[in-house]
Amino acid sequence: MKGIVGAICGDIIGSTREFNSIKSKNFDLIPKHSTFTDDTVLTLCLASWLIKDQSFSKKVLINEIKLICSKYNRAGYGHRFKSWINSDETQPYNSWGNGSAMRVSPVAWVGNSLNEVETLAKISAEVTHNHPEGIKGAVAIAGSIYLAREGKDKDYIKKYVETNFKYNLSRKLDEIRPEYSFEVSCQKSVPESIICFLESNDYEDTIRNAISLGGDADTQSAISGSIASAYYDVPEVIFSNCLDKLDKPLLNIFNEFNEKYL
Repeated sequence: MKGIVGAICGDIIGSTREFNSIKSKNFDLIPKHSTFTDDTVLTLCLASWLIKDQSFSKKVLINEIKLICSKYNRAGYGHRFKSWINSDETQPYNSWGNGSAMRVSPVAWVGNSLNEVETLAKISAEVTHNHPEGIKGAVAIAGSIYLAREGKDKDYIKKYVETNFKYNLSRKLDEIRPEYSFEVSCQKSVPESIICFLESNDYEDTIRNAISLGGDADTQSAISGSIASAYYDVPEVIFSNCLDKLDKPLLNIFNEFNEKYL
């Protein structure tokens, strides 16, 4: 299976390692207590927005985020974002966090060109993450997903990211892993997540790479997995186990998005 399932499965697989880091690729992939977190909820907020609003307005996106996220108050949102969704505030708060990148994958399956995908990614980030780094992280990931979806190879995707966003993707995971720790900024987690994909052999290997860094495991797995699920297929044994962990409202959004766009 391809599509936004890659971000969702990455989130669920990484959920048990978010605050229980590991520096190895050898771990139980989907323990019984694995669960979806804010990464999945927000990915499906964007999916719902794209289903409902063909004009792709920020107003509708904000409404969808606030409406859906308020129903999952224990999903693990960052403090500033949680305050924002539970307030009457509609203005962004200049975040450079990786939340803009972990939720962006739906736009890459809706846009019909790289330019359109980049534009939608910018809109999706700006409603909260309007700091230049927050926007850059979202656009870089959405563009990478789109190029993978279009059949571009890893060298092409790497060059696109390095040229347009100035992220250093020439490092190796074995160099990054020893000193890497929990990091929520786009600038210090998005390039690492892309490298996890670039060094992978398949979808599962991408996720194992991301978790093995010992950082923000669920988010980095969601980000890297969102690219991997456009380049590879997510195996049925993985997506069936992960989708079983969604509740009915979230699963309905997922299915409706797939029916409309995939």
